[in-house]
Amino acid sequence: MKFVHAVEGLSLWVGRAFGWCIMLLTLSVTYEVFVRYVLNAPTVWAFDMMIQMYGALFLMCGAYALAQDTHVRADVVYRLFPVKVQAGLDFFLYFIFFFPGILALVWFGYEIASDSWRYKEVSFNSPASIQIYFFKSLIPVSGVLLMIQGVAELVRCVIAMRTGAWPERLADVKETEDLLTEADMEQIRSVIPGK
Repeated sequence: MKFVHAVEGLSLWVGRAFGWCIMLLTLSVTYEVFVRYVLNAPTVWAFDMMIQMYGALFLMCGAYALAQDTHVRADVVYRLFPVKVQAGLDFFLYFIFFFPGILALVWFGYEIASDSWRYKEVSFNSPASIQIYFFKSLIPVSGVLLMIQGVAELVRCVIAMRTGAWPERLADVKETEDLLTEADMEQIRSVIPGK
């Protein structure tokens, strides 16, 4: 579990760090709307910044989402299975779908990023012709982080197959819906003894 929690800690740290892209994205959109519609002086950089911040956020928070088990999952039937079956199914599916896809992301992402660095690529959609090669470097980096987190998920699956219980994840922020459900359950437990 030390390995799993170390990898989760890395994924959480990277996710939190790149989560600040939301703040930059919000500020740049707000600024652009103000100067465009109030001052009638649109910028040439705000659109590019929005695209780059959203792309960085999307790429670099994938391992964070995997570490927190917050990726979208069609678990209508899956959640009805015992934990050992869930873990075995996850273990199998990681090898069939996850790792080949992530390996392709790393491989082709590296090719794309190295070509971009070689040409000192600029955005042809941008009126400012901003440099984008350093942002393209995030493609293979995000793939490597997802690969490492995927290995930690495999270890988690092995532990669950052996013990019949999913190991605890490192805690981070929670959805409001989950917090309300927990509060409701605490309230029910306080009213109904033994529940």
